[in-house]
Amino acid sequence: QVQLVESGGGLVQAGGSLRLSCAVSGRAFSMYVMGWFRQAPGKEREFVAAIRFGTGLTSYADSVKGRFTISRDNAKNTVYLSMNNLKPEDTAVYYCAADQTPLRISTTASRYDYWGQGTQVTVSS
Repeated sequence: QVQLVESGGGLVQAGGSLRLSCAVSGRAFSMYVMGWFRQAPGKEREFVAAIRFGTGLTSYADSVKGRFTISRDNAKNTVYLSMNNLKPEDTAVYYCAADQTPLRISTTASRYDYWGQGTQVTVSS
């Protein structure tokens, strides 16, 4: 059983920063690809960033490159999403997800097997 527990969302002004955390429990998560997705009201869930837990290899959506950083702490079994220079268009519910049998880092939500409950990020202008 894999469980993902997110934390760290909140309200921030444009240009501000937040760090989201995703605590991972389960078997062999060192083999997983961990992803962050987000979903704004009325929009589809979209890929934000992902990291291969074992190697640290990362991938980012173009919209967040240079502003967001995904990282992991193997000792704490935790994945982070550091978000800087936040914009109102970053407002969404952010979800942590795990792909337990990755062939590569996928940007497709359906590829991911487990999901957290989501955490709200609101950026005011």
